[in-house]
Amino acid sequence: MFSNILVVCVGNICRSPMAACLLRERLAGKGLAVQSAGLGALVDQPMDPLAAEVLASHGFSDPSHRARQLERRHLQEADLVLVAEKKMIDAVLRIGPEARGKVFALGKWQSDRDIPDPYRQSRAIFEHTYALVDEAVNAWIRQLG
Repeated sequence: MFSNILVVCVGNICRSPMAACLLRERLAGKGLAVQSAGLGALVDQPMDPLAAEVLASHGFSDPSHRARQLERRHLQEADLVLVAEKKMIDAVLRIGPEARGKVFALGKWQSDRDIPDPYRQSRAIFEHTYALVDEAVNAWIRQLG
């Protein structure tokens, strides 16, 4: 069973914190730690304001989020690593090759669908991203039992 899930995107201010927030809320009480990080993180920045607004409009929030750069130790600590886009798997494995076998696309159960980056786009794009993240998170929760 997994005890530590890591979600990765680029800046760690939109997709990965949204997904981490949903996973954390929906897996509450199951003894799982859920964190996020970015391949090119905007270190110490809060969640993108539109991402936070969209999350709030769906009843979620993560006001304490601060972006952090993905480091090898994060990969070593994680039991499962979920990336926003398939192409990120190789980038993650360059940082921590020992993570092979535990890195998957967040959209794995939707035919390995990528979740495009909404950064600097409209609220409608952020809503679409939320919908993709929500669907992917729900599918992972079903798989995790």
